Amino acid sequence: MFMNTNISGTIALKDGTAVTKMGQGTWNMGDSTATRDEEIAALRLGVELGMNLIDTAEMYGDGRSEEMVGEAIRGIRDQVFLVSKVHPDNAGLDRITRSCEESLKRLGTDHLDLYLLHWRGKIPLEETVKGMEQLVASGKIARWGVSNLDTGDMKELLRIPGGDRCAVNQVLYHLGSRGIEHELLPWQRTHKIPVMAYSPLAQAGTLRKGLAENETVQEIAQKHGATPLQIMLAWSIREDDVIAIPKASSREHVTENAAAAKIRLSEEECWKLDDAFPQPAWKVPLDMI
Repeated sequence: MFMNTNISGTIALKDGTAVTKMGQGTWNMGDSTATRDEEIAALRLGVELGMNLIDTAEMYGDGRSEEMVGEAIRGIRDQVFLVSKVHPDNAGLDRITRSCEESLKRLGTDHLDLYLLHWRGKIPLEETVKGMEQLVASGKIARWGVSNLDTGDMKELLRIPGGDRCAVNQVLYHLGSRGIEHELLPWQRTHKIPVMAYSPLAQAGTLRKGLAENETVQEIAQKHGATPLQIMLAWSIREDDVIAIPKASSREHVTENAAAAKIRLSEEECWKLDDAFPQPAWKVPLDMI
């Protein structure tokens, strides 16, 4: 149902559902009426090109992102793997159902394919797991996961009854932020929990510019007839257990992202990128933005 052969590569979740390795993020989308039509067109084109995993959150633009996504998927909901996130303050048993229902209303759908805890707050994980499981039982969500949880939090989660049903952990991951490779990513591989990489191109600004202007990145891009940003995206999904969700608010960028999903980096090219951007030699705090 969620597979699309226009994009190379899928990842199987614990329940066997196949999702594309390249999805679409929506952070900071839906805020401006001037760009809304183009953002909607970009998301719809992304689905046509196979990037049918769309990620949003109740806190993005105070719900405006979800409303925009809802408009974009109208008429094509059955082609989309829809992800949203609950704010930590709303992740308790007294609020999580209401938050989910409000997200569903804004999105114009009766269920989410994946519902994530946006980050860990003050509410005990045990309570959030119970709430998530109740939402699964009621049919409002098909599965649940977490976001911005480090290794210690994930270990605690899996000790909770039902915690092993966590489908994914969405974290910051890109060529310039490789801290998860030292401990978190190997641990999740052992427990068959894929990583969903947000901001796989880093945030627009000095860091992204520095990554794109790196000599090694540019050399590999030239060899593939690609842009440096496409090489960075291809690198982020080089393994079989990482899903990338870059934001693209224009049809041009969506087309570029879809093309990046088809780039296959050689082992030698990955070694060169490792030399240019080595992973930490020790455990570092989880990067978040």
